[in-house]
Amino acid sequence: MTVDEPILHVERAMGEPPHPKLTARRRRRGATIDDGLMGVALLAGPANVIMQLARPGVGYGVMESRVESGRVDRHPIKRARTTFTYLAVATRGTDQQKAAFRRAVNKAHAQVYSTEDSPVQYNAFDKGLQLWVAACLYKGAVDVYRMFVGEMDEETADRHYREGVTLGTTLQVPQEMWPADRAAFDRYWQESLEQVHIDDAVREYLYPIAVARLRGVTLPGPLRRASEGTAKLITTGFLPQRFRDEMKLPWDAHRQRRFNRLIAVLRAVNHVLPPVVRQFPFNVLLLELNWRIRTGRPLV
Repeated sequence: MTVDEPILHVERAMGEPPHPKLTARRRRRGATIDDGLMGVALLAGPANVIMQLARPGVGYGVMESRVESGRVDRHPIKRARTTFTYLAVATRGTDQQKAAFRRAVNKAHAQVYSTEDSPVQYNAFDKGLQLWVAACLYKGAVDVYRMFVGEMDEETADRHYREGVTLGTTLQVPQEMWPADRAAFDRYWQESLEQVHIDDAVREYLYPIAVARLRGVTLPGPLRRASEGTAKLITTGFLPQRFRDEMKLPWDAHRQRRFNRLIAVLRAVNHVLPPVVRQFPFNVLLLELNWRIRTGRPLV
């Protein structure tokens, strides 16, 4: 794919057949499915958080969380490390690593439940909400792969989907809850969109995440506007239109072209990076997790 070719849109279904032109080219590129998680996936992180929190039970569960150290609005870098470590553990971790991380997450989740004053009822152990979060992570991974690498052939896409079940089963989602195949996943996704709603309170909570505004960091006006404008473009570009509408984030053909050009340049750079650089920081997170387990440090 050249810098001038269009970016595959985030509205595409997971079960959609691969584009033959892009499938043929994929094998000549540096990045492949064997790279697993790539550093460029971090760019899609804020959009994926928005997708997850677009379910009111997840949104209010995070916004009202009693777990101070895990609040994304107050500790965004730490929260990002926890999320990315979870992705690494769920997809590449050993049984021992998964068990240790599950215990740590469960301990934190035990403090996340609604009260009489909560606008919506929620519990972090709700398997339906956990399935939604896992589905967002899987969809986000496929979108990133399609944008930065290319098409998966049908066999690879099916294998990748089957492996995606660990995004849920690493916590409380039983394997039988994961949709049977990619077509079933697409049906689940469309049905779940009916439960998506971002109210004013959650939208206000999410907007600083969308524009990468860090708590306590003040930039000069022009630099802040440039930084937040670029972050907003990237975040909105990774969001399907339903979520843009819920967040009231504007999008048009001009913004799409800017997003396409930016992603195309980053994709070209990503392909020429050595694998050890392309896979950073995910390739070191499991090593850090082992160190945390060994030294008794908190995992989340």
